[in-house]
Amino acid sequence: MTQRYVLAIDQGTTSTRCILFDQRARLAGVAQREHHQYYPRPGWVEQDAAEIWRNLERILPRALNESGITADEVAALGIANQRETTVVWDRRTGVPIGRAIVWQDTRTEDLVREFESAPGADRIRQLCGLPLATYFAAPRLRWLLDANPGLRERAERGEVLFGTMETWLIWNLTGGVDGGLHVTDVTNASRTLLMNLATLSWDGELLRFFGIPAAMLPRIQPSTASYGATTRVVPGMRIAAALGDQHAALFGQTCFARGETKCTYGTGGFLMMNTGSELVQSEHGLLTTIGYQIDREPVYALEGPIAVTGSLVQWIRDNIGLVASAPEIETLARTVEDNGGCYIVPAFSGLYAPHWRSDARGVVVGLTSYITKGHLARAVLEATAWQTRDVVDAMNADSGLQARSLRVDGGMTSDNLLMQIVSDVLDIPVLRPFVSETVSLGAAYAAGLAVGYWPDLEGLRRNWRVAAQWLPRMDPGYRADEYENWSRAVQLSFGWLRARRGSGAQTRA
Repeated sequence: MTQRYVLAIDQGTTSTRCILFDQRARLAGVAQREHHQYYPRPGWVEQDAAEIWRNLERILPRALNESGITADEVAALGIANQRETTVVWDRRTGVPIGRAIVWQDTRTEDLVREFESAPGADRIRQLCGLPLATYFAAPRLRWLLDANPGLRERAERGEVLFGTMETWLIWNLTGGVDGGLHVTDVTNASRTLLMNLATLSWDGELLRFFGIPAAMLPRIQPSTASYGATTRVVPGMRIAAALGDQHAALFGQTCFARGETKCTYGTGGFLMMNTGSELVQSEHGLLTTIGYQIDREPVYALEGPIAVTGSLVQWIRDNIGLVASAPEIETLARTVEDNGGCYIVPAFSGLYAPHWRSDARGVVVGLTSYITKGHLARAVLEATAWQTRDVVDAMNADSGLQARSLRVDGGMTSDNLLMQIVSDVLDIPVLRPFVSETVSLGAAYAAGLAVGYWPDLEGLRRNWRVAAQWLPRMDPGYRADEYENWSRAVQLSFGWLRARRGSGAQTRA
C-alpha cells in the first residue's frame, strides 16, 4: 500500500512553511521562505500579500520534490495562518489593494477611540466576544476603505474582496481570477470583530457599526470542511482544513477537553483554554473565541494574547547588546539565583491581556547598585512567566475551571530555565511535546481528520507524547511575594502614553 501524507501550510508572521506529516505525526518534508516586513511609519506594520503568494508557489512544490512525495500521495492539505492580518484585493485582476496590514499594526488607534464613543459600542463584546482594539481586523478594513478613494463603492459592488491570509491563499490555490473560492473558517472569522459568536455568521449589526460592505466578505466554513481542490501550483490536492495559527496550536496540542490549556511562546505569547461547548463571556480581560469547529458543533475557547515575550529577548540582544545570541539569555540568567529585586514590564506598545492598556509603556523597576546583567537577564525571563500567570489566573476565574497543566510550544520553549520559572509561578506542570511544530501539526490534524486519514480525536491524542516536563518547586510564600511585586511593577507601566503639547514637546507628566 502506498504511504500517504498530510500537507500543512503554515503562513506565519515572518515566513511561510510547508510541512508534510505521516500518520504517526512525524515530519516527512519541509520547505520555508521568509517574507519582508515593512514599517513605513511608527506603529505601522505591513506585508506584501503578493510576495507571500509567490513564496508559496516556490516552496509548496519544493516540499514535495525534496521529500520525494507526489501530489497523489497527499491525502489532504490544511492551512494555518497569522490571524487578523488584513488583505484586500481586486477580484478581476487578483492584485492586492496596497500592502496587507499586519496584526501588530496600531495605525487605527484614533479610529478605535472614535468607535468606542459611538452608539452601539457597548454591544460589540457581547456579539463577537472581543473588545474594541487595534489588534483585530475590522478597524483595519475600515481604515483601508476610508483611505482609498472609490474603494468602498467597489467593495459594495463585490469588485474587491477581503480576507485574512488563509482566505487569500485558498482563493489563489483554487484558481484566483479563474474561479478562486472566497472562503474563511470560523476561527479566523472570529478575530475580525464582525462574526457573531453564537450564530457563527457575519453579523448585520456589527457590519453596520464598522461600516463594512457584506459583498466583500468571504463565506464562513467550519475548521474542517471541503474547501475545494487546488488548481494552481500543485493541482489536485484537497484543501480540507483552515485555522488561525493559535487555534491550530490548540488542536495540535490535542487540547480537546474542557480546561486543557496551551501557550505558544514566540514573538509574543498566546494562551488558549478549551471551554468546550460553553461560550464564556470574559469578565477578566480575556478574549472569547472559537477554539475550532468540526462538523456543526463549535468548541469555544478563552484566549489571552501577550504582546511581548520572545521579542523582549530580541530587544535585549539587538538594541541593548546584553547578549550576543538569544540562547545566551538563559546562560546569563543562571549566574544568579533570583532577580535581585528587579522587574521588567515589556509594554513596548501597550499591554494586551488581561490589562488591555494601550497607554502602558515598558518599565524597569527595582534597580539598585546591586543589580548585575545576570539579574537583568533573569528579569527578562521572569517577565514572560509573570505575564503568563496574569493570563492563566484570568482564565481560571472566567471559566470556573482550573488549568491542571500547561502545554507549551514555540521557540522559547528551548529555554529550560524559562520553562522551569513558568512552572514555578503557575504552580502547575509545564509539558513540551515531541513534535514542536504544533501550529503546522494542528492544521495537518484537522485536514487529516476531515478525510479520514486519522479516525477520531482519540487517535490524535495517541500521537501526543511528552518530550520534557517541568514541575513547580518554588516556595508558596516566595511565589506570593514575587507576584505582588510584579503586579506593582505592572501598575507603574500604566499611563505613560500622553498627548504631546506640540512638535518636539516633552510628553506631559
